[in-house]
Amino acid sequence: MAESSTLPTGFGELEVLAVGMVLLVEALSGLSLNSLTIFSFCKTPELRTPCHLLVLSLALADSGISLNALLAATSSLLRRWPYGSDGCQIHGFQGFVTALASICGSAAIAWGRYHHYCTRSQLAWNSAISLVLFVWLSSTFWAAFPLLGWGHYDYEPLGTCCTLDYSKGDRNFTSFLFTMSFFNFAMPLFITITSYRLMEQKLGKSGHLQVNTTLPARTLLLGWGPYAILYLYAVIADVTSISPKLQMVPALIAKMVPTINAINYALGNEMICRGIWQCLSPQKSEKDRTK
Repeated sequence: MAESSTLPTGFGELEVLAVGMVLLVEALSGLSLNSLTIFSFCKTPELRTPCHLLVLSLALADSGISLNALLAATSSLLRRWPYGSDGCQIHGFQGFVTALASICGSAAIAWGRYHHYCTRSQLAWNSAISLVLFVWLSSTFWAAFPLLGWGHYDYEPLGTCCTLDYSKGDRNFTSFLFTMSFFNFAMPLFITITSYRLMEQKLGKSGHLQVNTTLPARTLLLGWGPYAILYLYAVIADVTSISPKLQMVPALIAKMVPTINAINYALGNEMICRGIWQCLSPQKSEKDRTK
C-alpha cells in the first residue's frame, strides 16, 4: 500500500474512501479553528498574556496534528503513500511530537489555571515561557527515540499514514511504551485531573469558576485513551487478532482532539472568542476602538 495503489488488507474501496473523507473533515476543521486562534493572538494585543501563551502553544500543537491528518487524508484518497519510507519516518515523528505537545500542553493549561484561580496571582511570563519550552522540548525528546532505535515508526494498517509501530509488541516496544506513557500520558492526565479538582473544591461553591473543569480530562481520556488501550493490548496479546478496521479507530478519534480543544480553550473563552471575532470583522473592531 505504501508504494502501490492496491487496496490494503481488510479494507474495501468505499472504506478507504470513507477513512480519507473523515480524516479530511477532521483536518480541515482542526486547522481552520486553530488557525483562527493563532491569528487572533497575533492581531489582538489583549490576548498577549502569559496564560494565553499556553493556549497559543496548544493551538500550534493541534494545528500540527491537523496538518498530519491532512497528509494522511490526501494519501488515503490517493489510496497509497507517495512519500516513501523516509517520508513515513518524518510523518510519524511530526505526528508524535505534536500529539505529545498537545497532551502535555493541556496539562500545562490546567496547571496555569490552577495557579491563576487558586493562588490569585498572575502567571509570570518567565513561568509561561518555561512551560511552553519544556512542553515542546520534552515532546521532541521522546518523539526522537523511535528514530534512534528505541521504538519504531511504521505504517498504520491502512498504509496511508505513519505512527509508532505496535505490531511487533517486542521488548523494545514494551520498554519504550511504558516509559513514554508514564511521562507523557499518565502524568499529564494526573496533573489535569488534580488541578481542576482542586479548583472545584476551592471555587466551585462560590460560582467564580469560569472554566469547564471536566472537558479537558475527558478529552485526554477519550481522545488518546483508545490509542493507549491499543498499545497496551499489543504488549499483552497478538494485535493482529484485531481487525485492521478496528485498529484505525484510535487514529480517527485522536484526530478529533484539535477541534474539541479549539472549541473548549478558544471558542469557550470569552476574551479569545472576542479576539477571533475582531479578526473576522476588522471594520467593526476599528469602530469599537475609536469609540
